Amino acid sequence: MDLINQFVLAGAVLLLLAILGSSLSYRIGMPLLLVFLAVGMLAGEDGPGGIRFDDSGIAYTVGSVALAIILLDGGLNTRTESFRASLKPASVLATLGVLITCVVTGLFAAWVLGFGLLEGMLVGAVVGSTDAAAVFALLHAKGLALKERVSATLEIESGSNDPMAALLTIALIEIILSGQRVPGWDTLRLLVQQMGLGLVAGVGGGWLLVWLTNRLTLERGMYPMLIVAGGLAVYSLTTVLGGSGFLAVYLAGVMIASRQPRESASILQVHNGLSWLAQIGMFLMLGLLATPSDLLRNAPAALAIALVLMFVARPLAVWLCLLPFHFPGREQLFIAWVGLRGAVPIILALFPLLAGIPEAPLILDVAFFVVLISLTVQGWTISPLAKRLRLQVPPAPEPTERYDLIAHPEAKQALLGYRLAPAAPLIGADLQSLRLPGAARAIAVLRAREALTPEAAGKLIPGDTLYVMAPAADTAALSDLLATPAAPAYLEKRQFYGDFVLKGDAPLDLVASQYDLPLPDALAGLTLEQYLTQKLHGRPVLGDRARLGKLEFVVRAVASGRITQVGLRIPTHLDDAR
Repeated sequence: MDLINQFVLAGAVLLLLAILGSSLSYRIGMPLLLVFLAVGMLAGEDGPGGIRFDDSGIAYTVGSVALAIILLDGGLNTRTESFRASLKPASVLATLGVLITCVVTGLFAAWVLGFGLLEGMLVGAVVGSTDAAAVFALLHAKGLALKERVSATLEIESGSNDPMAALLTIALIEIILSGQRVPGWDTLRLLVQQMGLGLVAGVGGGWLLVWLTNRLTLERGMYPMLIVAGGLAVYSLTTVLGGSGFLAVYLAGVMIASRQPRESASILQVHNGLSWLAQIGMFLMLGLLATPSDLLRNAPAALAIALVLMFVARPLAVWLCLLPFHFPGREQLFIAWVGLRGAVPIILALFPLLAGIPEAPLILDVAFFVVLISLTVQGWTISPLAKRLRLQVPPAPEPTERYDLIAHPEAKQALLGYRLAPAAPLIGADLQSLRLPGAARAIAVLRAREALTPEAAGKLIPGDTLYVMAPAADTAALSDLLATPAAPAYLEKRQFYGDFVLKGDAPLDLVASQYDLPLPDALAGLTLEQYLTQKLHGRPVLGDRARLGKLEFVVRAVASGRITQVGLRIPTHLDDAR
């Protein structure tokens, strides 16, 4: 019993250290996952903690379950519109992109490590996929509001490229162990099986979980537990049947998010906490598994592989895969740079170790070193690079509090609370005569610990918390009116979108005539939406911009894939320099 309590104490201390370390990371910009990995390594056999942990079987099992929870949370936070907008490019990156990365990195690894060609390709397969945990954590923890096309492509790619990397890893291990030197048709069959079963199980499992959530009467706190239990069941069942459990659990999360079942806000809140717990636990354990002295011994070769992966293999794969989709160069550069490696390469590196491949210990060390370099170099520079490339957009305002009303789930009504900042637009407005968007209705104002009715509240003052009942469809318009998101000056809406707001169906020639701007005959008769869609080569997203003479048009609002509002700016030399 004392031994068990000692294990619990050690785990609790490590968890506390990781959480406390996260506070430091926010101050110095250090990637959170690097903090968790560092705490685990310091507690390991080469660190002051002296904990010896080398059970690769336990590490693989715990890491896989933790990754399933993280992928489920990633799917739950993926908007359906984002999924549709970036599904095609992300799918190409998740399949062909992983293969290209594997081949380029594998050829170099075979040369620098003195491996055979297949063994080198195995190194490339292990480090070939981006990591969902790292991408989700670093993009969300940094509070980055990126252009939807970029963020959705990165998140969908990282959530769906694990099957390809796992397939290549397993196939190469089987070929090496069988003595063959080339892959056969079984490799293609395995890919189809993994992807097909993962797709069917994810969509079907997600639909079933939504159906159960909306029809079962449970304690309020049970709904998030139903989703996590169901998600893990989808993951494990798909894996047992020979499919990709990682793809299935991610797609199940996407399906649940698209259907918005009852208690959606509570489900998201609980799963956000579970996701962080899974990430902390997984990276602490992987840090314990690492042996820093071995990493240093193999550092020169591993560093060379990491650099080739970051500066050659990943950019080449992104450029080739996104070529048909007309991504702007700055977006391709950012997507190439945010090819973060995290837990997945380490978990995949355990496959050859469990299979008894002679080169497996060195492959595991290389994978660890690649992850460390990726989290340190790439993870630390995401925010500055996003700002430099002008890929950020003004953050969407959100209510301070949200409570979904479950008496009639089909009505999708919620009680929203907005704490009014001094700069809020409605400060000084009389609440009783205030008109709110759609069917929203003011319910109460909390002022200095006193609850006031709309009639008694009078004029709104800074510090008030205004509670509004509204359907889900009106939440965005309400938040635009009542919330004041904290954002840098260059992301202030008027500066970002311009002072003038035009409708998407406004005639382009009429706008041009207002500014004495000559318009080419080819553009005559087009609306702003048609011009921007043509100029942007496909589905536009918020923040997309196009220059026409001295004017700059910025996509300000999109509904169902169509531009409904356009910002008009007249750029200056300061804008160009930024």
